[in-house]
Amino acid sequence: MNISDVAKKTGLTSKAIRFYEQKGLVTPPARSENGYRSYARKHLEELTLLSQARQVGFTLEECRELVGLFNNPDRHSADVKAYTLQKVAEIEAHITALQAMRDRLMSLAADCPGDDSAECPIIDTLSGGCPHHHC
Repeated sequence: MNISDVAKKTGLTSKAIRFYEQKGLVTPPARSENGYRSYARKHLEELTLLSQARQVGFTLEECRELVGLFNNPDRHSADVKAYTLQKVAEIEAHITALQAMRDRLMSLAADCPGDDSAECPIIDTLSGGCPHHHC
């Protein structure tokens, strides 16, 4: 398969595929006589794994680990599960932080009159200043 075939089958762009190759995240494809990349089923699976893993929040380095586990016949599903649950814990921490940010912003918005005046408790609070700089 050529890169455009792989792009169609994985939903990745050719640029993304070349990027993953450049970063060493996938097994290097063979090169044909004319120098074009030649992909096999294994490449499709690795690239699909990368694409799906990125969609659920794994970083490039974490994807490297996952591809390594994918290619390791001696892997244990317990290791993959632990790795995944670690990612879940990180995502939950991000959700908690995002909820706290949202709550703070909602509180700031509730304190603001939202009218045509220049007085804005949001700006005052975020700047650490006081209203109209009269302090």
